Amino acid sequence: MTKVVATLGPASSSPEMIRSLFEAGVDVFRLNFSHGTHEDHGRRLAAIRALEAELDHPIAVMADLQGPKLRLGTFAAGPVTVGAGHRIRLDLSTAPGDATRVGLPHPEIFAALEPESELLVDDGKVRLRVLDCSPDHADCVVVSGTRLSDRKGVNVPGVVLPLSPLTEKDHEDLAFALDQGVDWVALSFVQRPDDVAEARKLIAGRAALMSKMEKPQAIQHLDQIIELSDGVMVARGDLGVELPAEDVPSIQKRIVRESRRAGKPVIVATQMLESMIGAPAPTRAEASDVATAVYDGADAVMLSAETASGSYPIEAVSMMDRIARRVEQDPLYRTIMDAQHPDPQHTAADAITAAARQVAHTIQAAAIVTYTTSGSTTLRAARERPEVPIMCLTSSLETARRLQLAYGVHSVHSADVANFSEMVQKAARCAHEDGLAVEGQRLVITAGVPFGTPGNTNILRIAWVGAD
Repeated sequence: MTKVVATLGPASSSPEMIRSLFEAGVDVFRLNFSHGTHEDHGRRLAAIRALEAELDHPIAVMADLQGPKLRLGTFAAGPVTVGAGHRIRLDLSTAPGDATRVGLPHPEIFAALEPESELLVDDGKVRLRVLDCSPDHADCVVVSGTRLSDRKGVNVPGVVLPLSPLTEKDHEDLAFALDQGVDWVALSFVQRPDDVAEARKLIAGRAALMSKMEKPQAIQHLDQIIELSDGVMVARGDLGVELPAEDVPSIQKRIVRESRRAGKPVIVATQMLESMIGAPAPTRAEASDVATAVYDGADAVMLSAETASGSYPIEAVSMMDRIARRVEQDPLYRTIMDAQHPDPQHTAADAITAAARQVAHTIQAAAIVTYTTSGSTTLRAARERPEVPIMCLTSSLETARRLQLAYGVHSVHSADVANFSEMVQKAARCAHEDGLAVEGQRLVITAGVPFGTPGNTNILRIAWVGAD
């Protein structure tokens, strides 16, 4: 019941491939706006929506914004060789560089630097220490590394940069994605709560907001960022560049734990089955990595280049799905999930949702059914990590799509019910039609009366699934 997020790209753009990926286990398709044109993404989204209409099953789409990209300038004679102790100046000049200096066209970096600050180039392959700096240059010494080349990325660990997470390109991409009707927007380069608030204002409720935790500075404000977000992504690639590798696993667990406690969906992403970009099977370490994210309680695990540009996209999805299912069959997994139930808030809605999980376990129900408008009822149920699927019945197609990201949720877009009896009948019929229950099994149903009132869960009902 852990969900799979797959990135679309050159290897996975055709309607036939998108269908195959969905059938292999994809729940959410990611459009990576760091690559491709608006036309490319528009065609992929149209194919997803056509598949959704054909299957009559909600499918979630996430637009992942690029965010600021901090890069070196160019070198006049190609790559330069460096070594420990080599000195080089970074400056604002656009002139091609050499072994003594190179451009870094980002005044925001120089504004934040101090002597002894560290700069990481090319995902940390070259480490620089600042000796002296001003608003327009930084004299640095190479701590480790052997080679600098054109337009390599630069990370500045331990420093909050005076940069918005939304560049001009991001504003254009966001407007396009919202007009196309994406369900989630993933925000890169989040450093502080204000970054999330800025994006929320622009999105204005037209999509759910996923904050990517890829900057160490964001971890210092984790609780506030989770509170302001609709979901959180553990983006371990950049996080692992700016933090010691040994710190990343414990931070991953902390983010997953705190997100689940808040009832916000959380994705673990980056390098999960990376060897499957070019191989039909993962390494044992990668399989263990995916399994660890599932044991941690993540709502979803994500594939990036494995499905966007790899040679085995379907195999990668199938493998990730199989690993998640195998973990969920392990008695240890259920022991961990049951030991980590967040304490319910002192509300009727939380009390009923927590009781629904216990009742479902006690009577061996086939599924928990939630009636929801905003999705809050269903997210409460997902936070409990029940042993059975959560069938979400909602009259909002947008809500149905967004909830496909949440653990264990099977969304059904359906018209509102008029009364209590109709609610029970529809729940039983839909559970049977969608293969979640067979005749004679029981369902645990939660809803709010009066119907259609967001966040008003106040009823728990046990119902039998009868014959058609």
